[in-house]
Amino acid sequence: MTITRTSLRWNGWGPENQPELLPDSAPQWDWMRDNLGMARLPATKAKPLAEIKLAPCRLSETVLDRLRAIVGAEQVKIDDYERAFHARGKSYHDLLYVRAGKLDMAPDAVAYPRNADEVLALVKLASDEDIALIPFGGGSSVVGGINALAKSLGGPVLTLDTTLMTRVIQIDKIAMTATLEAGIYGPALEAALQKHGVTLAHYPQSFEYSTLGGWIAARGAGQQSNRYGKAEKWLVSAKLATPKGFWTTEATPASAAGPNLNQLVAGSEGTLGVICEATVKIHEIPARKDYRGYLFKDFASGVEAARRINHADIPVAMVRLSDAAETYFFQAFSSSTSPTSLKARLQRAYLRFRGFGDSPCVMLIGHEGDAETVTWAQTRSEKICTALGAMKLGTGPGERWYHGRFRSPDMRDPMLDHGVGIDTLETSTRWSNIGNLREKVVAAIEGAIAANLPEPGGKGIVMAHVSHSYPDGASLYFTFVFPRQLDREIEQWQAIKRAASDALLENKGTISHHHGVGLDHVPWVAEEKGPIGFDVLKTIKREMDPKGVMNPGKLLG
Repeated sequence: MTITRTSLRWNGWGPENQPELLPDSAPQWDWMRDNLGMARLPATKAKPLAEIKLAPCRLSETVLDRLRAIVGAEQVKIDDYERAFHARGKSYHDLLYVRAGKLDMAPDAVAYPRNADEVLALVKLASDEDIALIPFGGGSSVVGGINALAKSLGGPVLTLDTTLMTRVIQIDKIAMTATLEAGIYGPALEAALQKHGVTLAHYPQSFEYSTLGGWIAARGAGQQSNRYGKAEKWLVSAKLATPKGFWTTEATPASAAGPNLNQLVAGSEGTLGVICEATVKIHEIPARKDYRGYLFKDFASGVEAARRINHADIPVAMVRLSDAAETYFFQAFSSSTSPTSLKARLQRAYLRFRGFGDSPCVMLIGHEGDAETVTWAQTRSEKICTALGAMKLGTGPGERWYHGRFRSPDMRDPMLDHGVGIDTLETSTRWSNIGNLREKVVAAIEGAIAANLPEPGGKGIVMAHVSHSYPDGASLYFTFVFPRQLDREIEQWQAIKRAASDALLENKGTISHHHGVGLDHVPWVAEEKGPIGFDVLKTIKREMDPKGVMNPGKLLG
């Protein structure tokens, strides 16, 4: 899959020519309207770029000429499309602005370097001229991580797009590491590695439209992180261009020479420098993959199964448990038939007859590796699930999820076109707190939605799943769908976000497990890190970036 900037939606997700996922005649819209208590679904189309007037570029011709001298005239963009595309990320909050044509936060120019030396020259120019510099990979951040925020109101902003930096520098099949440039997109990265029989196997939901550097900068997690690890686990070393020059982190397999500084790079979100290259751990392409489903009578039983699987050291690639609300939502919204059809009602009646009541929860378990290990691990996992009362669903649900695992974001644009809001947030906590944290956060989101509805009778849908697990705990990923208050939709989102984020920290969760901090989570970072820890991070930022030009406002505020 070849990705070019102009082939992508500047104000939505995926390619410009993407097929219509849910036509207006689809039965899901009636279900959505009824379940949200909406009298009708309004038409809320995005404003075309041709009808939007961007502010003039604030960079002088002298600065623009210096940029062109570094990367070439063709790689410095000041046209409306490039500036609009790089204005914000892909969060619900971001899309409210860009779909409404509010592009006050557009960069003045976008530069496309082709190598680390050009990146360093751009970083030094930005620092010398006191220009805010925004590192930009795929632009898939959902927390405001790449928004073109100036250092001060009205100040200049330069976005540095890394996506021409796509070289595979080295593959070491003895040490099982690979060194690559950071601007390579997920599909191109895997295609390059798999030609040599190896894989990174980092598959976030944004895989098709995100880059290696972005995964590291946000401390991201792929869907198979149980087996292959989050970014901070598979990162071996990184080369960054900083205002003080190149910084290359240590690359030994282990060291007692003080703290490992790779852990500072992972999650730095472009605030210390631009990640130019990275060395990562790789694996042989698994000979076999087995993904299958199980149905639990309640969420608590599924959580206990996930905990036991982790504590039994079974080499799973993924354990994903949906709560009852998410199980029902995705069954209803992804089905080609109406949720009220005879077939759907008979299925629910059968489950009640089997003792599953009205709150069954689907778990998907994935195993990857050599055939013998996968068979052994699948048998062990299944034994734990059935001992806790789970019904075996076979490989069908797992295979359907696997083949459509990158498609969920495609539903958001059609929802936004119909007056429906949809957003997500994620956290992690210890096993003993999973049930409490889920309950408190769901209640907080439901309460905030109920207090910010456009009309009487409306309601939201709040759902959650466990998707990444560890010996001591797991992540929780929340999705919430709601009728938009079209006359105050930013304020509506802020109220929901504030309530949910407060509930996370009040109930021993982290503000983010894998999305990062960006702008959206800054108000809660100091509390999570504590005053001493937060001061340490600020001190490092001041030392690495004395003028504060690197991605202002993100991570630390």
